[in-house]
Amino acid sequence: MAFRRAQPARRRANAVYLAALLTLLAACSSEPRDLRLEGRTMGTSWHVTVPGGAAAESALTAGIESELEAINDSMSTWREDSEISRFNRLPPGEAMTISPRFAAVLAGALAIGDASAGAYDVTVGPLVDLWGFGPDGPGKGIPAAASLAETRARVGQKKLDWDPEARRLAKRGPVALDFSSIAKGYAVDRVAELLAGRGFADYLVEIGGEMRVAGRSPRGDAWRVAVERPEAGGRSIARGLALFDAGIATSGDYRNFFTVNGVRYSHMIDPRTGTPVTHDVVSVTVIHESCMLADGWATALAVLGREAALRVATEAGLAVYLLARQGEGFREYNTPAFAPYLADETGQG
Repeated sequence: MAFRRAQPARRRANAVYLAALLTLLAACSSEPRDLRLEGRTMGTSWHVTVPGGAAAESALTAGIESELEAINDSMSTWREDSEISRFNRLPPGEAMTISPRFAAVLAGALAIGDASAGAYDVTVGPLVDLWGFGPDGPGKGIPAAASLAETRARVGQKKLDWDPEARRLAKRGPVALDFSSIAKGYAVDRVAELLAGRGFADYLVEIGGEMRVAGRSPRGDAWRVAVERPEAGGRSIARGLALFDAGIATSGDYRNFFTVNGVRYSHMIDPRTGTPVTHDVVSVTVIHESCMLADGWATALAVLGREAALRVATEAGLAVYLLARQGEGFREYNTPAFAPYLADETGQG
């Protein structure tokens, strides 16, 4: 997500970077009566499909773009005057009142951080930069211990003072927020709510790979999506899914990493250690009624690693599908809550 101010030619590739791993599986009809809208936001693309949609296309597009622009004005670190940029410049000890949008995303992020025992943290950006996965591009390898210790001191959501009733936010140290791992999901939810508010019962909303569907697809059955399997020479489908009313997000580590002395360093940084994850998880897909929470949880679980992720997700009742490396291939895992979404070999859920 291009939510953090950086060189325009480079997208932020960090611990909360979510590659667009979700692909439509013949979910959309080719009939012209289906309303299809698209545009650009947050350094990526957005798409909306409304089966049989009868609406003023230009008015609906304008409404969607207005909502996305408002989210950017609140949460884009690329914008000097955005709400998040103003907070990040705030000296420790000072507080500011934040908007309902900002508060909703912050509350979700902090809740995931607590539930994941710190594996998810929206202040992790300085560590991502230190390891060379930030907007300034590749670093010089493994950082020195002193640099790592100094940077870790500037990370941690516990350094935030948050009053949800008054929507007042302050910081106890020089921390900075970055909502890259959760704001796309929030934007998907907001567009979905806009469509529902205008009377649409069936739709698909997708922003940079994060997705939410409602009702039925243009074929009259479930929306079909696929989770990608990473391959050395390209891509293939790991698993087909059948969705009716749900948000879905995937976080993966295999597109952005470097190797030193045979050790693979992922762009996914564990905020608890300050270092890249080294476990066998390739990608984590989460299905949730809130795409925002699916988005954030996908990152948290990808950081936790296979055993901890499956345990935490199962205890929380989360629908999770996980791909892990096994030898030269991959092994699939899923929580019990994910099973109802699996499509069979014929594509019938």
